[in-house]
Amino acid sequence: MKKLSLVLTAMLFAMFIFTSCQKDNNFDKNALPSTFKVDIPDAISSKNVQKSAKVDQLSGDEIYQHLRFFIAVGEGAADIVQDLIWGIATYDLDKAMSFSYTSDDDGRVKNLNVIENVQYNGKNWAFQLTISDALEEGGDHNGIGLQIFWNNNPIDGISILYPYNVNRSDTAEAWTKGMFLIEYSETGEYGYEKSMIVSIAELPLLGVDEYEMSSLKMFVGKNGDVVDVYGNSAHPNATLFNGGNGFDWAFVASGNQISDLAVAEVGLPAYNLDQSSREILLKDNSIHNVFSTLISDWYFQEYGSEIDSLTLAAYLENVQAPGFFNKDGFIGSGTAPTSDFDVLISNINALSPFNPLSIANLSIVFKDEYLAN
Repeated sequence: MKKLSLVLTAMLFAMFIFTSCQKDNNFDKNALPSTFKVDIPDAISSKNVQKSAKVDQLSGDEIYQHLRFFIAVGEGAADIVQDLIWGIATYDLDKAMSFSYTSDDDGRVKNLNVIENVQYNGKNWAFQLTISDALEEGGDHNGIGLQIFWNNNPIDGISILYPYNVNRSDTAEAWTKGMFLIEYSETGEYGYEKSMIVSIAELPLLGVDEYEMSSLKMFVGKNGDVVDVYGNSAHPNATLFNGGNGFDWAFVASGNQISDLAVAEVGLPAYNLDQSSREILLKDNSIHNVFSTLISDWYFQEYGSEIDSLTLAAYLENVQAPGFFNKDGFIGSGTAPTSDFDVLISNINALSPFNPLSIANLSIVFKDEYLAN
């Protein structure tokens, strides 16, 4: 399998460093939420993408490391928002207010506005905060770089981020023109003690690598020590084994933060497939099924005969579903190494990715009726 785009790697690390906000854990009860993300176990979230030297057998590390990387991209977006919130919280935003300041990041004047008792996305919010770039108002996204809507009892909030209008010192990075949406809740509305939905849209496709990601959406829910994750990332120009025309990386996963064990299942439907069925997304379009079809087609086109079934089975041994992980990464597939994975297997069987077409068409906008002054 070809190497993933270095642009994605650069994007992730840039995301982690683009804000220089200082973390302050001393929050007034009426100020911004002290937490705005769900931590994901390392077993299913990793910034590294490894390449195996094996040619006679497809490496499980190589396949599933991409999944861990995409999840880490989503978690990195949530980290950005939480860091921004911690930095903004130093202003004691516990009532309606409006002021301007000069950003330490790009040296540009930003306008900050807080209003109370607003409605957005069908819900009532105690506060809404908007930060805009003063010179860009009336221009790109009306200059808005960040909007946060939140309640504090229980903690519940939505954050929308357009990095370009928050920090223009990284304008060469393509990801700065993407839109990011983080929805965080401790209300239990999804059946979890804590939940987070990360959406990333409108990432520019530079054409430097066919595996570039245009959008991503993932749900993260936590009960006790167990974290469930499901979602999709869209790669509209991707091909595999010279086959296909755009893929959606559809996934479900469950991990334990204490044991750092995890289980995951991945499907590779077409990036614009209009389907929500778990059976279609993860079974019919499982890695094993998709790879088997594409390899067989490629082999026939290349050599004019059918590939040996035993050779193909041996090559695909490590892509049987589900995949099993510990803190060091992939440890096996198909059959659980121990009974310690049983609960996690049960969890992923109840999870399903989003409709790929909805991810391909994902759009994120700021609140229409509010324009920063």
